[in-house]
Amino acid sequence: MQTKFQGVYAALVTPMTAAEEIDLGTLAGFVDHLVSEGVHGLIPLGSTGEYYALSAQEREDVLKTTFEAAAGRVPVVVGANAGSTREVVRYCRQAEQMGAAGVLLAAPYYSLPAPDELLEHFRVVNNAIGIPIMLYNYPGRTGVDMPPALIERLAELDRVQYVKESSGDVTRISQIIRRCGDKITVFCGSDTIALESFVLGVAGWVGGVANVLPRRHVELYQLAAVQKDFLAAREMYYKLLPVLAAMEGGGKYTQYVKACCALVGRPVGPPRRPLLTPTAKELSQLGEILAATEYQTCQNNHRNPRP
Repeated sequence: MQTKFQGVYAALVTPMTAAEEIDLGTLAGFVDHLVSEGVHGLIPLGSTGEYYALSAQEREDVLKTTFEAAAGRVPVVVGANAGSTREVVRYCRQAEQMGAAGVLLAAPYYSLPAPDELLEHFRVVNNAIGIPIMLYNYPGRTGVDMPPALIERLAELDRVQYVKESSGDVTRISQIIRRCGDKITVFCGSDTIALESFVLGVAGWVGGVANVLPRRHVELYQLAAVQKDFLAAREMYYKLLPVLAAMEGGGKYTQYVKACCALVGRPVGPPRRPLLTPTAKELSQLGEILAATEYQTCQNNHRNPRP
C-alpha cells in the first residue's frame, strides 16, 4: 500500500435503511464496489457520511465494517470530527486503534474557535496520536476558515501532513503549496475546481460524487495528475462538470449524492433527517444530468490502473 496519500479518495456515504437505520450490509458491498472501481482511498464519517447525525456506537460500527470490507486494499482515512478537543482526541485514538491510515479533521464547529485556539486544538490532537492528520478546511460547513497563513503554521506540527481544501477558492491551492512546500500535501475538496486544482499541483481529490461516478473520477485523475494530459482531462472534465455543479451548487450535496447512487444502480438509502430525499422533480433533473455525462454503470467490468 502507498505510504503517501494520493489519488481519488471517496468521501464515503453511510447507507441507511428506509427507516433511517445504518445499513452495514449495504455499506460493506458499497466499499467493495468503490475499491473495485479503482478509488485510491476511502474517507468514512466525513460530511457526506453524515457523521454529525450518528451516535458514537454507529460511528464505531461504520468504521468496523469499512475496515473489514476494505481489507487493507486501500488506505482508510477516518473523519474524526466533534465539537470539543477532548472528543476529537477520543475519536482519533479509536480510529488509530482500528487501523486508520490517517484522520480527517475540520475545525470544531459551532464554538467558532479563533486562530490561536485552533492552533492549540490541533497541537493537542497532534500530540495524542501517531498517524497523519488531513486538515479539512470547509468554512461553509464549520463557520471557521483556515486560510493559507494558518495552515502554514499548522503544518509545523509533525502529524499535520495533508489538507483537504474545500473553501472553493482555487487560489488557496497555489498559496498553500507556495507557503508550505513539502510540509503539507494538498487535496482538492471542491468538485467544481478539480481540474484547476490538478493543474496547480494537488496530489489528489477527496469527493463525495466519487460515490456516484468512481471510475470517472479515477480516469480524470489519471489524465490530469499522472499523465499530465490536460487537453484530454479538460474534455472529460467538461462532461463531468454538470453533475459536479449540480451536487455542489444545489444546496443538497449529501441528499443528491445518495439519490444519484440509486440512479446509477447502487442504492444506499435515504439521508437521515433533518435531510430529506430529493423530490421527484429533482430526481428527474439529476437523472437527465447523469445521462448527459455518458456515465458507465457498475456492470462495465473495465478497471483503471492505480498510480
